[in-house]
Amino acid sequence: MKENESAWPMGIKKTKQRKFVLDVLEHAESPLSASDIFDKARSEDSSCWLSTVYRILDYFVSEGLAVKTAVMDSSMALYELNRNQHRHYAVCVNCHKVVELMNCPMEKFEPEIAENDFRIVGHRVEMYGYCKDCDRKMSGIH
Repeated sequence: MKENESAWPMGIKKTKQRKFVLDVLEHAESPLSASDIFDKARSEDSSCWLSTVYRILDYFVSEGLAVKTAVMDSSMALYELNRNQHRHYAVCVNCHKVVELMNCPMEKFEPEIAENDFRIVGHRVEMYGYCKDCDRKMSGIH
């Protein structure tokens, strides 16, 4: 095994395509769409199909290896390696740029639940809007 190569996850069959998708997710600085991952795969292996990338991502999500974030009002989703870290994002609804939020908007929010019949153990928050570049373009400001 190469020094910078991580151990393969136990219980997951290792294939060339799965190895490549996992490697892309491990080195990504922000969540990626299946198309982003496919574009990287195509540059390495012309036999890779977009449907294969989707199947691998769905499998990784079902196994808890990856996290899927749906983009509002879009059929697109973003994927990232599940690093078991508490993270939230703002997603541009125009160009789909992803910006990590530096704090948790839920930190001080404690919802009241009827009769205390529920214990919250986690949450997901995505915020949607326009990145500064798209906002500028839409406002006509240069």
